[in-house]
Amino acid sequence: MTYILSLETSTNVCSVALHADGMLKFIAEVHEDQAHAAKLAVLIDQLFSTSGIGPNQLSGVAVSAGPGSYTGLRIGTSTAKGLCYALNVPLIAVGTLELLSFPLLRLNFSGAVLCPMIDARRLEVYCMLIDAAGQTLAEAHPRIIDSSSFANELEAGQMVFFGNGAPKCRGVIAHRNAIFVDGIYPTATALGELAHAQFLRGRFADLSTFGPLYLKEFVSRKARTLV
Repeated sequence: MTYILSLETSTNVCSVALHADGMLKFIAEVHEDQAHAAKLAVLIDQLFSTSGIGPNQLSGVAVSAGPGSYTGLRIGTSTAKGLCYALNVPLIAVGTLELLSFPLLRLNFSGAVLCPMIDARRLEVYCMLIDAAGQTLAEAHPRIIDSSSFANELEAGQMVFFGNGAPKCRGVIAHRNAIFVDGIYPTATALGELAHAQFLRGRFADLSTFGPLYLKEFVSRKARTLV
């Protein structure tokens, strides 16, 4: 039996999950800003005590690879790497925007282009473009949104915008082909499913060199107020 522990900490939601051969066995989430440092270890302990699976039974640890919250990604990565070193199991990293898109890919019957968005500063988001077959059309990148954003893609067909960066773009991207979906966020549930597929293919991150995809340098809140 392949047991994978998944840690998703890229947004304000902190979630952990346990999958056995790709099937969800346990999920716990905390929807609270800046709770990762205090809650992540608690959720992991809860997972082990509730599931009856011990750390030594893990086959691997999965973590969201970014982009997203600088602090959240750093906490998730350091925790995942620490567990991998201690248990001598591989680290599996999955892009956060791919995680965000996972549930909608299964429901995208209209063939629309998917645009997952993670909130950055002001009218900036981290985003990527994915077609209905799950193929990447544009890699993850930071983008400042204005009324002309995605003009060519929207003229070509429907686009679905979602994630915690999408609500602030709703009034800016005004086009008949723009569809906004609320309530979608990256979860450890999706992470575990995607990580299991990578595990079977032997796609592991290098423990010594892996770091999250931040896309931008960290800027403290105090520094932001001075800009």
